[in-house]
Amino acid sequence: MTTADASWPLDETDDEPRGPVGKAFRLSAADSLSLGNALCGFLAVCVLAWSAINQLQTNGKFAAVPQFFGTAVVLLLIGATCDLFDGLVARKFRASAMGAELDNLADVISFGFAPAFMVVIWGGFTQKVPFPLVMVAAASVLLAGVIRLARFACVKTTSGDFMGLPIPMGAMTVVSIVLLFPPSIVTLLPIFGVAYLMVSRIEYPKPKGNLAAAVLAWMMINVACLTIWAAGLAGGDTLIKVGALMQVTIVAAIPLRVLMFKREKRKERKESESIS
Repeated sequence: MTTADASWPLDETDDEPRGPVGKAFRLSAADSLSLGNALCGFLAVCVLAWSAINQLQTNGKFAAVPQFFGTAVVLLLIGATCDLFDGLVARKFRASAMGAELDNLADVISFGFAPAFMVVIWGGFTQKVPFPLVMVAAASVLLAGVIRLARFACVKTTSGDFMGLPIPMGAMTVVSIVLLFPPSIVTLLPIFGVAYLMVSRIEYPKPKGNLAAAVLAWMMINVACLTIWAAGLAGGDTLIKVGALMQVTIVAAIPLRVLMFKREKRKERKESESIS
């Protein structure tokens, strides 16, 4: 046995835990919101899975039911609301030693795995799209979300904004595409586009102050529209389509605005260099 092999068990056993171990097991109010976010994502997956299993056992085939999709999306929006407030609560009161890790793990469940699973349920039961392609699209959403969260934990922008599309907004955009369009190879392309935006270097503004209030109001409006749609009330189909289209438009408009802004800056810099 080499020296390195002999020392390996000793190095492992001698590695004492560091930091306030007792405090690491105390959950703060912000942690409760993060756990609520994770629970909402898990319940959204359960609702979609149960709808598919129930229909397959009863009818031998599956067709998307608005009530189940609406319930799943409302759960994700509630999770997004928890995610919006957990950071505010942590700054206002206190954060536990594992607060940041809990937040990221909850986001992976609610805004990574849950929308990816929704893509599978949406496109996996049709002959119009090859199932392996649906799986690739769903996997791209999940993996892009995981990379996005890992990068967020390691990289800070000089402006303080988000680098890449924030994962809750990415999840809501994927959900909007699922609600807005029938499954096809063409409608899978925007889902790949959302995955790309999450890992891109495009900066998105953080929801602070009035912007945070606007984001919260937008979530509440979406919940109301989804409730009307899932209940089958008059005008529900129009409301859900308008809301989903606005979500996709907002996410697409921000990178276009950033590109236009950079082009204007380059033009101004060239003009100033030519004058000098």
